[in-house]
This record gives sequence, C-alpha cells and structure tokens, in this order.
Amino acid sequence: MTITDKPKVVVGMSGGVDSSMAAALLKEEGYDVIGVTLQIWPSAGPDVEGGCCSISAIDDAKRIAFQLGIPHYVLNFRSFFEENVIDYFTGSYLKGETPNPCVMCNRVVRWGEMLHKARALGADYIATGHYAQILRNPENGRLYLNRPADTWKDQTYMLYTLTQDQLAHTLFPLAAYKKDQIREMAEQRGLIRVARKPDSQEICFIPDNDYVSFVAKRASEPIKPGNFVDTQGNILGCHQGLIHYTVGQRKGLGMTFGKPMFVVGFNIERNEVVLGEDPEVFTDVLYATDLNWMAIEDLTKPLKVSAKIRYKASLAPATISPVENSQQIKGAIGSCVRVQFETPQRAITPGQAVVFYDGDKVVGGGKIITDPRGI
Repeated sequence: MTITDKPKVVVGMSGGVDSSMAAALLKEEGYDVIGVTLQIWPSAGPDVEGGCCSISAIDDAKRIAFQLGIPHYVLNFRSFFEENVIDYFTGSYLKGETPNPCVMCNRVVRWGEMLHKARALGADYIATGHYAQILRNPENGRLYLNRPADTWKDQTYMLYTLTQDQLAHTLFPLAAYKKDQIREMAEQRGLIRVARKPDSQEICFIPDNDYVSFVAKRASEPIKPGNFVDTQGNILGCHQGLIHYTVGQRKGLGMTFGKPMFVVGFNIERNEVVLGEDPEVFTDVLYATDLNWMAIEDLTKPLKVSAKIRYKASLAPATISPVENSQQIKGAIGSCVRVQFETPQRAITPGQAVVFYDGDKVVGGGKIITDPRGI
C-alpha cells in the first residue's frame, strides 16, 4: 500500500490513554491518522483532572498528536452539544427520568456530527478508544458489536445506538486488549503524559457530580415540592422536587418513615414521588422504545436474550417480545418491546438504556420507558 492509498481515519482524542493509544495503534498499522478533539462545553469545559473536555485534556491531546506525528484539530461542538446532549439531559430529569448522556453523546455527537465532519475531511473511518469489537453476522450479513477482551471495560452498552452505516465506518483498535495492557503499551511508546492518567468517572459537563443544582439552574421554572406517596397513593410526606430523586434511592429522602423506604417511581402529572419497601423496588418486566437493532434486522417474535439495564449491571436472562399497538404505551417512540426477566431486577429506571445480548453479541437495545405497574 502506498502513501496515497492508505485509508484515512479520524480519531476522537479526549486526552486520555485509551484514545491516545487508539491513534498510536492505527498509525502503526499504516492508517493515515488525523486526531480531533471536540470542544463541547463553554470555555472548553471545567479544568478537572481526568475530565474529557477540560482545557488540560485538549492540551494533552494536542501534545500526544504532536508526539505521534499526526495532525490534530479542535472542533467547536459547543452549541451542538448543548442543544442535543445537555438540553436532553436536563429535560429528561425534569420529566422524572434518569437519562444517560453518554449514550446520547455517542449517538448524535461522536457518531452523528463527528462522523459527518470526518467524511468532510475525506476520511474513510472514525475511531475511538472505546472497548468494543465490530463483527459481521454470517447469517444475515449485518454488522454488530461484540464484547471486547476486557469485559470489565466493556463499553458496548454505551454504543448500542450505532447504525449499520456507522459501524461500517468505525474502528475500535483497543478491542483485543485489556486496560492494563494499554497503559503498559503507552509507557513503552513514551506516552508518559497519559499512560497513568486516571479515567474520567463523572459526567463531563457536571464535574462536581451535583446533578440537582445543574438541572435546577437550567430549568425554565422553579423546582416545585410535592408529595411522597406509597404505591396505593397514600400521602406519606413532602419532597423537595422530582429532580432530587432516582429509582432505587433510599438515602437523602429528607424524612423517616419508621421503616426503610425506597423510590420506586414518579407520578409526573401529580408531581409525586412514589415510595415502597425493598421488595417493591424489584420488577420483572419493563417496556423499551426508541429501538436500534444490530445483529438482527428487526424483532418479529419472542427472543431469549441476556439483558443489561444499566452500564455496570449484570447480564440477566430475559425474553423480549414485540408490542402490538405500541402507541398505547406511554412515552413510546415508534415500536416497543416488552422485556420479561426470569428473575426480578432491582431499580429498573425509566430513561436508562436496556441492551440485549446473545452471548457476547449485541442484539440491540432501547430506552426504558415504564414498568408494568404504570409508574
């Protein structure tokens, strides 16, 4: 392969060890690599150690790109990110959901707008430092995500929204490695600046982890207090506002009830937080919408899978079935699936993603919208 016909790939560089090594490995494999860092938060984001959109993160990405001998660009995505991720996050919380902004960022920012920009640069692919593998289903020719070698770092849950076209133009160079190996490989290549840099744990645009204050400041109206009620509708006391609570929460309710009580749901129309005892936090059915299928083209009949209801949740055996008349399900966006678990799951949370697996293969996924109690 000559210099002129090497595939061109745009690597999203966050200033961390994973994306840095993704760029390094692709260059070593002969790709024509361009590094880009997305400026997604006003004033380049809070300057927090390990943060993926801070000033220091952008600086680290630039330095690593220079060290690797690849061009690097900073793309201004501030307005796009605010409109499509931050506003989504705030709006979801105000509706009593617990959103996952990383899933939305991957969907509309990295594999939406960034892929569009990469194509404008003449790139054949985009690449990131995510731990995931892309394979092709020999039975139907469809591309799908597969869990990586490092199952502890498995990020397929966060990437379930990728379309066939996006998968076809994506590279995940870290799929075959474990995180400790990546850190060692970075040291071996002299990428000392990022080799032992800690992973970012918080939501990048809320570095102090104070979701409540963040959402309250962006809300168009003051956050209104309301009633705590039990699952029969009996009033138990007063709450500070829906955004202070999430399904499964016990601590921080602001009052005692004579026995342990947990948040089991919300009645948005009445501005009520629904509480129950520990067994009431468990349910064995959920409904999901806004679906994306990978290994299969569509769900036409019941299918046994393993399902994950949050990023670090364990896989749980379940049967997924298409829902007829899905428009009757509150919150449905297009079609819906009913997920029946073999054993009850704790704190199934509207707004989170549920992702379906067949072994290590991602079948598809969607957004959790309700449980059978209608809460």
